[in-house]
Amino acid sequence: MMHFYNPYMVAFSATIGGMLFGFDVSSVSAFVDNATYKKYFNYPDSTEQGGITASMAGGSFVGSLAAGKLSDTIGRKYSIQVGSLIWIVGAAIQCSSQNRAQLVCGRLIAGIAIGICSSQVPVYLAELAPKKIRGRLVGLFQWAVTWGILIMFYVSYGCTFIDGPASFRTAWGIQMVPGAVLFGTLFFFPESPRWLASNDRWEESIDIIRHVQGNYGQEDTDEVRLEIEELKEAVRIDQLSAGVTYFDLFKKGSRLRTFVGVTAQIWQQLTGMNVMMYYVVYTFEMAGYTGNTGLVSSSIQYVINMVMTVPALLFIDRWGRRPLLIFGAISQCIWLFAVSGLMAQYGHYVDSLDGNTNIRWSVPDKTAAKAIIACNYLFVASFAMTWGPGIWLYVSEIFPMRQRAVGNGFCGAWNWIFNFGIAFFVPPAFTNIQWRTYLIFAVFCICMAIHVFFMFPETMGKTLEEVDIIWEENIAPWKSAKVDVSHIAANRQFASANNEKSTEVEHAEGAEQEKTEIASV
Repeated sequence: MMHFYNPYMVAFSATIGGMLFGFDVSSVSAFVDNATYKKYFNYPDSTEQGGITASMAGGSFVGSLAAGKLSDTIGRKYSIQVGSLIWIVGAAIQCSSQNRAQLVCGRLIAGIAIGICSSQVPVYLAELAPKKIRGRLVGLFQWAVTWGILIMFYVSYGCTFIDGPASFRTAWGIQMVPGAVLFGTLFFFPESPRWLASNDRWEESIDIIRHVQGNYGQEDTDEVRLEIEELKEAVRIDQLSAGVTYFDLFKKGSRLRTFVGVTAQIWQQLTGMNVMMYYVVYTFEMAGYTGNTGLVSSSIQYVINMVMTVPALLFIDRWGRRPLLIFGAISQCIWLFAVSGLMAQYGHYVDSLDGNTNIRWSVPDKTAAKAIIACNYLFVASFAMTWGPGIWLYVSEIFPMRQRAVGNGFCGAWNWIFNFGIAFFVPPAFTNIQWRTYLIFAVFCICMAIHVFFMFPETMGKTLEEVDIIWEENIAPWKSAKVDVSHIAANRQFASANNEKSTEVEHAEGAEQEKTEIASV
């Protein structure tokens, strides 16, 4: 079968897996206040709606935990294709839902697919991409998420004009299309060269590296030769510790980076972004925007989310991971405090809003309401440039090859379990503590900025094997950007080669001595 090796083409195909995640987000938010949806599913209260929304994340938690073993067994590419098939099944069940139980079941199954794809697409791209553009390519995953959110929201918005249950059934049925596209297109792209090398398929691995680097058919460049040598050394070390399990992530030398990876994924959820995404309609209703006006106004932030991810894709390999995350946490904190302050100052308690008892706060002041909307937009822009693409990329970079699939799946599972908790928590929070919900996430943003500064080393511009050295040498995170680890890697390779020669000499001398002893006898 013909294969395409251009890394950008590979990324655009594989990141459809991120689009599935985006479809989930807006397929809920567009219908959460829709009259037909509420009537058909017997008017779910805040807790019941939280359960429906969170069921997808619950399935994603399971999918992420299973993804590592699946990926190590059948390969990165085929594990993503398995995820796409599961997604199609889940979308079909949602589309045909007759009651809440079937809807939750469909979302759980589709969630398993998202858990597999969200954890393994970044791994696949990180292992395939040249180091100079790795951040950009893995960042495309988050951009695909934003496109999925945007496309599905407008599809769902259009479907709200269809009478009866056909409105949400049509929207949920359309979700099967990207799953089928993802499954079909991946046949035309290569497997991860690092996975192939770890399974002793060296000819295929080196062939793919040459193709991806753009030098196939020519003499290998120094960059290609260096990458192949580093890969050989990494595989040699990894083969000494075959059969990685989740327990290996907590052994000495691994537990710190596991802690960083897990907390990075948790922090992404605690930024408050999913409050804005899953329940954006609630936020806009509190600010006085209802009906189609509210839906169209809330869709603007989906456009902002998609557009503002582009600067991160263009400059993430120049700005660095640490500055990006610290800036993002601080800016998000500012906008969350602003939203809560404006709501507290200009709003008041209500028993319900336009018949919706899940919403207990209203801001009648039009100027204040517009300011709240503006702060929502600015928050989304801050997230889209920083924590959106930054975390999926960062976690895919920090684990050694032998742990990468398992580690990424394990860390991704924590993202999804917190996604589940937040999706469940937010509707009752809006009902019971109203504007104070935003204060909670603002405080989390302060904490994550401090955590990134003290515990997240810089990974920009380094091969995945050089990133390992930063952890192994215990280089301080705030110094990691300035430390050139390439010479440490070169020294290690030199020492390894000398050790191998010394071993060969010792074996030869021993054999010679044994021959002499036999002859003398």
